[in-house]
Amino acid sequence: MLIDILFILLGLALLVKGGDYLVDGSVAIAKRARLSEMVIGLTVVGFGTSMPELLVSAQSALIGNSGIAIGNVVGSNISNIALILGVTALVHVIPAKRTTLLIDLPFMLLSLILFVVIAMTGSVGRVAGVIGVLMLICFVTYQVRLSRKANKAQEKLATERQEQSTAAEPMALWKAIILVVVSFLAMVFGANILVEGASNIARLLGVSDRIIGLTIVAIGTSLPELFSSVMAAVKGKSDMAIGNIIGSVTFNILSVIGISAIIMPITGTNIGFAFDYGLMVILGVLLWIFLRSKYVLERWEGFVLTAIYVAYLTKLIILG
Repeated sequence: MLIDILFILLGLALLVKGGDYLVDGSVAIAKRARLSEMVIGLTVVGFGTSMPELLVSAQSALIGNSGIAIGNVVGSNISNIALILGVTALVHVIPAKRTTLLIDLPFMLLSLILFVVIAMTGSVGRVAGVIGVLMLICFVTYQVRLSRKANKAQEKLATERQEQSTAAEPMALWKAIILVVVSFLAMVFGANILVEGASNIARLLGVSDRIIGLTIVAIGTSLPELFSSVMAAVKGKSDMAIGNIIGSVTFNILSVIGISAIIMPITGTNIGFAFDYGLMVILGVLLWIFLRSKYVLERWEGFVLTAIYVAYLTKLIILG
């Protein structure tokens, strides 16, 4: 019991400090690469925190376990939107830019809807997987070009106002990259040992493996996204906080499912997931509605999202 408690405490410490340094490193990369924090959130942070899902789904597809391959992604997306953005908004309100509502969120919703339409046919084949990966590449390329164009305009304006001379020199690129990689590794390791410790304690208390999987493990695998988003919001990097989630959800659908389907076509995708698919899309639409009202995700809206996730977990535990 004592070692499990120590695992939980160490895991939390690694997640907190990992999230802290991840934001610092990502901001430095954004400045050095002349990219916006939103793009870094969509790519470096969003994709990086989704790597565990990619590994799990790809391995599941390889051994023909479509339930885990699909459930892992859909459950993660529901957790990302409802739990992570909900908790983050409770900690600190999250403002959003106009481009987020005009480009990033609509593309995320398009990806979700296309996936559900294809999945309800009963399978996600290699052609659909290739299309998904290509869509993601095009989206990221467009975002990078758009960001660099905007940053060049800002740099020109800053030069004219002679503001660049007073700006602090960002961290060296190689240091920032190392910091981000180490932070990712620390967060993944921290999440793993926290889940292990919590699972062991739950078993000692007589909790079933099924409930442990639906609660502790499900939330545990989302902890990197949660802590990176919360730390970004607390540090005033709202673009990175929301970009992390939009990037993770988009990456999960187009890349995680796409690569998994390329490795091995995923079958049985229309069995038992109808409610989860519907909730995933509804949450995406609800997020767009919340942000569209005042260009900010307020605390009461964060409470609504968190409450939906709690109700979803309760439904899973009670009804299956």
